[in-house]
Amino acid sequence: MRISLSRHPERSRREETEGLLKYLCTMILQPKIFDSSKVIAAQSTRLGGVSAEPFDSMNLGLSVKDEEQNVLKNRELFFGGLGIKLEQLAISHQVHGNKVLLVNEPGRKEGFDAQITNKANLFLIVSVADCTPILIHDEKNNAVAAIHAGWRGTAGKIVSNALQLMKENYGTEGKDCKAFIGACISYDNFEVGDEVAVNFDESLKRFDEQKQKWFVNLKKANQKQLLDFGVLESNIEISDYCTVENNNTFFSHRKEKGVTGRMMAVIGLK
Repeated sequence: MRISLSRHPERSRREETEGLLKYLCTMILQPKIFDSSKVIAAQSTRLGGVSAEPFDSMNLGLSVKDEEQNVLKNRELFFGGLGIKLEQLAISHQVHGNKVLLVNEPGRKEGFDAQITNKANLFLIVSVADCTPILIHDEKNNAVAAIHAGWRGTAGKIVSNALQLMKENYGTEGKDCKAFIGACISYDNFEVGDEVAVNFDESLKRFDEQKQKWFVNLKKANQKQLLDFGVLESNIEISDYCTVENNNTFFSHRKEKGVTGRMMAVIGLK
């Protein structure tokens, strides 16, 4: 799906504004849990960009075989729609681990799947295409976290690690935090073998006798880490979207057999 923002001489200002709002709604999943006067937070969809199949159309990842100029244009569209400049972004090459980086300036790092900061106008990025994005705002100490949690990161308690690092550096406590668990692969679609399932508590998985496969609930597993740290359940927003079931709206590495684009989730202090 592509929507042009080019000006037309016969369009009224109101029509242009309505068109922009419609465009932004197609490519942005915006959490309701956060105070929008304090933070900018969002997750992209696959809609509203310029990339061709199989990366159609809002592919934000440079790690896939998409044209670089398309990815950069998509990033300008997505982040520009949020009022974020590309030079304000902090991103790390993710390795499906549980290491957390304390960030004080924009730029690219290697080997971290979560980032935290208390610096204003610095926006933390994670890339996803089935894995779970988690965004956190400590309202009291004004610090944020962006977390990429695949099954390995989830089993390695990357959310707990990020919160602990926030506590050590910013004095973060669970009761002061709000969190968003974004669109990712759902419980009903995350089918795994014994080697994955063994890493999760019984309350976070179920065994399907017919398929002889386990199913793991990544959203609940990451929610549990938030709750264990003391984040109130009422302060956690969990997206209903599944990247597999809602593949027309989101990229899914599993559904599309690895040939697909990447979405991003972002959070930063104003």
